[in-house]
Amino acid sequence: MEEKVTFEQLVQVGCGIDVHKENIVATIRKSDQTFETREFDSYTSSLTELRDWCKTEKVTHIAMESTGVYWKPVFNILEADFEIILVNARHVKNVPGHKTDKKDSRWLSKLLLAGLLKGSFIPPQDIRELRDLVRYKRKVTDQAASEKNRIIKILEDANIKLSSVLTNVDGVTGTKIINDLIAGTTDVNELIVHYHGKMKASKEEVRKALEGRLTAHHQFMLQLVQQSIRDKEAVIIALEDKIDEAVKGYEVEVDLLQTIPGVAKDSAINIISEVGADMERFPNEKHLSSWAGMSPGNNESGGKKSRKNTTW
Repeated sequence: MEEKVTFEQLVQVGCGIDVHKENIVATIRKSDQTFETREFDSYTSSLTELRDWCKTEKVTHIAMESTGVYWKPVFNILEADFEIILVNARHVKNVPGHKTDKKDSRWLSKLLLAGLLKGSFIPPQDIRELRDLVRYKRKVTDQAASEKNRIIKILEDANIKLSSVLTNVDGVTGTKIINDLIAGTTDVNELIVHYHGKMKASKEEVRKALEGRLTAHHQFMLQLVQQSIRDKEAVIIALEDKIDEAVKGYEVEVDLLQTIPGVAKDSAINIISEVGADMERFPNEKHLSSWAGMSPGNNESGGKKSRKNTTW
């Protein structure tokens, strides 16, 4: 016979929510025996209906799993009216072999009323928006760098060894040469006019590097990739302007972080975008280091400890 689990009740009325892409299952619980489960779709109108139901039932706390990105729109609609605990699904596993969406939401509501859930760190909205901007800028910057490497590959395919004689292929001189190649200039005598004494290679080496077999296909690909780089650089500029606007309220924190050796302005903004500026959210510096992935965890079995790399 299955043993019934009972806990001391610390929350008067709580709601456990099981979040999925297409549907939401919510259980409002007032006691171990008094609860109600409803299903909603994930459209805004249904989430508003869920919010109104919780307000009518005088819910004070809501618990939901941090499932992918699907929890975010639910959180955005509910955060103003309730204390929300976002939990890691691995920390609230139910009995194996008895998993359903309804049982998951009921189990969450049961743990919530007993005060047994430990919430994930959720920064305030302005920090969440800053985080989106900073992370997207990082991704677009990586994409631009990848496209610059693609230009080198195209030149290598044409046996033009520009990367062997230039420190930066995407610098002023390299860009001028690539523009001439795209325009159809393949005569080395015309390309060599861009040579100057500050280049790391001799004029003769540059001349040899520019002797290749550039086809119309290479020219088309170079033009396409170059346009892609310009587009991405325009996006980066727009993101930087928006980021500067978003951190105006954190200028003191940005300046303080830059007093740390090795931390420049961009790094300071990255740190704030990830952990916020309210350090009261972390009990001490060890918790912050652990949350940020700077502290390796313990992994011991059979008296042997295995090393675990940090995730930063």
